[in-house]
Amino acid sequence: MKIVEKRSDRIKFRDCVRLLERPTGRNAIAMQAAFAVVDLAILAFFLLGPYLRSSPSYLIVDYIIAAWIGLELMVRAVAAPSLRHWLARPLTWIDLVLLVTLLFPDALFNFAFLRVMRLWAIGQSPLLREVLRRAGCVSYLDVVRAVLNFLVFLFLMTGFVYTTFFYNRDGSEGFIDALYFTVATVTTTGFGDITLPGTVGKLTSVFTMIIGISLFVRLAQAIVRPHKVTFPCPRCALQRHDADAVHCKACGEVLNIPDEGS
Repeated sequence: MKIVEKRSDRIKFRDCVRLLERPTGRNAIAMQAAFAVVDLAILAFFLLGPYLRSSPSYLIVDYIIAAWIGLELMVRAVAAPSLRHWLARPLTWIDLVLLVTLLFPDALFNFAFLRVMRLWAIGQSPLLREVLRRAGCVSYLDVVRAVLNFLVFLFLMTGFVYTTFFYNRDGSEGFIDALYFTVATVTTTGFGDITLPGTVGKLTSVFTMIIGISLFVRLAQAIVRPHKVTFPCPRCALQRHDADAVHCKACGEVLNIPDEGS
C-alpha cells in the first residue's frame, strides 16, 4: 500500500513540474522568470569570482549554488518520462559539468558561464512566444531570438576565453580583455593587440569567427527581412508565410492564418 502511495505522489509531483514547464499559464511564466533570475545571479557570481576568490564567502556561495543545481537536476530527473530521456537532454550534461566544477573549485576552473545556456533554452522554447504574444509583440519573435542567440554565444565565448586564458588576472581586467578579444574576433575586426597563445588559442579564434559571423548575419537578416509567421500549409507544408497571406506562395492553397487576437 505504501509503495502505491509513493508512486502516486511521484506521479503527482511529476505532473506538477511538467505543468509549470508549459508555456501557458501565469504560474509557468512566473516559474521560468524565477529560474532566469537565478541563472543571472549565477552568472554574476562567475563575473565576481576574481573579487570573491580570496574571501571565505566565496566557498559558501559556491556550495549554495552547487546545492541549488543539484536539487534542480534531481527535480528534473523525477519529472522526466525516463532516465534515458533525462540523460539525452544536452542541458543535463551542461549542468552536471557545472556542478562538478562548483564542487571542486580549487582543482577546476569556474565554468558557471555555461549557465547562460539556460537563457538560450528559454529563448528557443514556446515560453518566449507566449510572453511576446501577451505583450502584443509576437511579430518581433525572430528578432528577439536572433539577438538572444548572438548574446548567448558572445557570453559563452567570452566566458570560455576568460576562464581558459585570463582567469588568473586581478579584478575585472581579465574579463574585459576576454570580452574585447571576443567582440573583435566575432566582428572580424582583428586588431591583434590581444591574441590567444598556442594551438588552443588559434582554434578558439577560428571557431569564434566562423560561428560568430554566422549569428551576426542571422541577426541582420531577422531585423531587415519582412515579418513572417509560422503556419504550415495544409497542402505543401510550407512553414513560413506573410502575416496577411491569403494564398500559399508555393502551391496556391487558401490559408486561414489566425491573427494575434485570435
